[in-house]
Amino acid sequence: MPPFRQARRAGPGPRVGTMSTFALGQIQVRRSGYGAMQLAGPYAFGPPPDRATAIGVLQAAVTAGVDHIDTAQYYSPGAVNDLIREALHPYPDGLAIVSKVAVRPDDSGVGLPSGDPDQLRQSIQDNLRSLRVSQLAAVNLRLPGGGRVDARIDDQLAAMIAARDEGLIAGVGLSNVSLEQLRHAAAGTDIVCVQNLFHLAFRYGTAVLEECLRRAIAFVPFCPPWLAARPGKPVLTSPGSSRRPPASGSRRRRSPCSGCCSWPQRAAHPRDRLRRPPAGEPGRRTRDAR
Repeated sequence: MPPFRQARRAGPGPRVGTMSTFALGQIQVRRSGYGAMQLAGPYAFGPPPDRATAIGVLQAAVTAGVDHIDTAQYYSPGAVNDLIREALHPYPDGLAIVSKVAVRPDDSGVGLPSGDPDQLRQSIQDNLRSLRVSQLAAVNLRLPGGGRVDARIDDQLAAMIAARDEGLIAGVGLSNVSLEQLRHAAAGTDIVCVQNLFHLAFRYGTAVLEECLRRAIAFVPFCPPWLAARPGKPVLTSPGSSRRPPASGSRRRRSPCSGCCSWPQRAAHPRDRLRRPPAGEPGRRTRDAR
C-alpha cells in the first residue's frame, strides 16, 4: 500500500472545497475536517446505532470536500476505524487520516492510560491495520490531565519519533496538553499539530493556541459549543481543570478519554441562558431571548 500522499490544495467539494487550507506538517488540509468519534455508540463506546447512516455520513463528508478525518483505534474500540475503512477504502488521493494513542478502554468503556512506549507502537500498528493504510498523516500523543511534564514524556516522545522515522506516521502531534508540555515536546522534535478542547465558551487553552500560532503548529480544536451547553452530555475539561464530578448517586458514564471527562449538571453558555418558570407553571423552563 502506498504511503500517505500530499493533500491537494483545491478540490471539487461544493462547499468545503472552496475553503482555505492550513499546514499539517508538510501537507496542506482544508480548515474544516471531520471528527469521527461520534460515529460510535454513546460516549464513543459500543457499535454505532445505525451503521449504514454512519457510513453515509463519512462518504458525504468526503464528497463535500473534507480531506482531514480525525479518529482513534480506541473509539468503540476499533469500530470507528472499521467504519472509515468500509466507507472510504480505497481512500481518495489527498485524504489525511489522523489518529490518537495512549488510551485504551476497559470492558465498560472507561478510558485507561496506555502510554508505555511499546503500547504506543502497538496502538499505531493497530490503527494502520484497521484502517488498511501504510502511513498515517499524523498521530497525536494524548497526555493525561494535569499538564505537568513528568518523567515518562521523553520516552513517549521517543516512541513517536521512532514511528515517524520508520515511516509509520508522517508527523507527531499532541492532544490534551498544557503550555508547559507543548514547549517541552517542541524543544525535542517537530510537532505538527495540537488537538485540545477549545471553543467560544471554553477558552482556557488560549495560551496553547497562541503558542501554536507562534510556532506555526496546526491547532485542531475539538468539542463543539453545543456539547458544553446540553444537560447530560460530557464536557471534556482542559489539562489541570478542577471541575468536580457530579454528586454521589447521579448517573455517570465516561468516554475513553484517559480520565479527562466530567459531567456537570449544566455548563454555562452565553447563548443558552435559562430563567426560572413563571409562577403557576412549575417545571417549565423557557429560553431567555437575550
